[in-house]
Amino acid sequence: MSALLPTVYSTTGLIGGFKTAQATKNRPLGGAVLAAAGAAAFFGWKKNRGACTATALTTTYLLAFGISHPLAKKIGAWPAVFSLTGAVAIISLACGRKRK
Repeated sequence: MSALLPTVYSTTGLIGGFKTAQATKNRPLGGAVLAAAGAAAFFGWKKNRGACTATALTTTYLLAFGISHPLAKKIGAWPAVFSLTGAVAIISLACGRKRK
C-alpha cells in the first residue's frame, strides 16, 4: 500500500487543492493543500524511487497544475482538473512505484 500513497497524495493535492480554493474562494488556501499534498507525494516518491525520480514526478505534478489553468478555458475547470489528475496518476503509477 505504501507504494501507492504518493499517487493518492498527488491526486488528492490536485483535486483537493482546486476544490478547497473553489469552495472557500481562498486561492492561497487551495495552494496550501496543493503544496502539502505535493510535498507528501515527493517524499513518498523519493522513498520508492530516489530523489531524481521524485523531482521529475513533482515537476510533472506542478506542470499539471499550471496547465490546468489554460486548459480550463477550453474545456472547463473540472474536466481540466480531472484530465490532468488522471495523467499524473498514470505517470505516478508507471514511474513512482517501488521496483520489485
